[in-house]
Amino acid sequence: MASVLYPAFKEALLNKEHDLNTDTIKVCLVTDAYGAADATIADLSRVGTDQTLAGPSITAGVFDTTDASTTWTAVAAGSTVVGAVIYNSTATDKLIAFIDLTDFPTNGGDVIITWDNGANKIFAL
Repeated sequence: MASVLYPAFKEALLNKEHDLNTDTIKVCLVTDAYGAADATIADLSRVGTDQTLAGPSITAGVFDTTDASTTWTAVAAGSTVVGAVIYNSTATDKLIAFIDLTDFPTNGGDVIITWDNGANKIFAL
């Protein structure tokens, strides 16, 4: 599955249900059990401990954080990570975006995502 902003997020954004500058935005790793029909954080098959993105901001329709990267420490072996899901834990864990990653198996080591520092940062509207 390609990286995507969830349609429900777009609708919620238009209904003023998100404030990405001040809400607590988190990211989780999802496994090969992930499905496009997953609609809530509870539907996701996650590994590792969800991480909070520090200093979220929006500039010119681009979402970014002060984090250059996000690290999950000692992720248990035996899963295949297919992507990361960004969600708003302030707005009842509403899913924001799926970030497609090259599938990789977990091996008990750290998992690090380095966020894009280009024009679109983490994502752009």
